[in-house]
Amino acid sequence: MAMAQGSTGNVIAALCSFFVPGLGQLIQGRLLSAILWFAVACIAFVVTWLITLSLLPFGWFVVSVFSCINAAVYKGARSA
Repeated sequence: MAMAQGSTGNVIAALCSFFVPGLGQLIQGRLLSAILWFAVACIAFVVTWLITLSLLPFGWFVVSVFSCINAAVYKGARSA
């Protein structure tokens, strides 16, 4: 299933990635990308938590924004 940039599928994927980084990539069928985005978000959350000693998930939020953008601009596989 190829999704064009700006398609409904990409918008849904971007919204999912905003709340859980990598979920949108998983919806798009990009398993490795989904795992990497989620892992980076978890690492960013832990690092910012260790630095600030608060539950403010700033690192998670920053990564989720970039994951959201990545899902939104994905052009999908081109078919001949």
